[in-house]
Amino acid sequence: MDTKYLLLLILAILASLSCVAQTNNDILKIEEQQDLVAENVVGTTLKACCFEPKTGYFRDGYCRTDDRDYGTHTVCAIMTKEFLAYTKSMGNDLSTPFPAYNFPGLHPGDKWCLCASRWLEAYNKGVAPKVVLEATHKKSLTIVKLEYLKENAVIVD
Repeated sequence: MDTKYLLLLILAILASLSCVAQTNNDILKIEEQQDLVAENVVGTTLKACCFEPKTGYFRDGYCRTDDRDYGTHTVCAIMTKEFLAYTKSMGNDLSTPFPAYNFPGLHPGDKWCLCASRWLEAYNKGVAPKVVLEATHKKSLTIVKLEYLKENAVIVD
């Protein structure tokens, strides 16, 4: 067999395998997205929390979650000066920018997907930020009582 022909055959096989791998990756991405269609704490389709700054475990603007999200970043909260000071005192500084992680630092009024357990801690200390129920993932209810979230709920357009 001619060396050129053999080389072309190998390249054709590799290109074919690459297409199959890409197709499989695309299918996995679609399946992952379907798994992430989520419900909020009031039983309707999860709404976006914030696109500027872009929030969420997946940094897609939604407080969606999956098994890799050990922090359960599911509570859509509106930052306050008090909460930002509290979380910083607890070792999670959300107000300082970290450009290496494309994190602008949060300011009062910014919306952000918080860990449900940190929100509950803040609630118990009297410094919990307000919550957007329609943008808070239902998994939050495994950590926080709905009545606590409702006490701190705001309606945002």
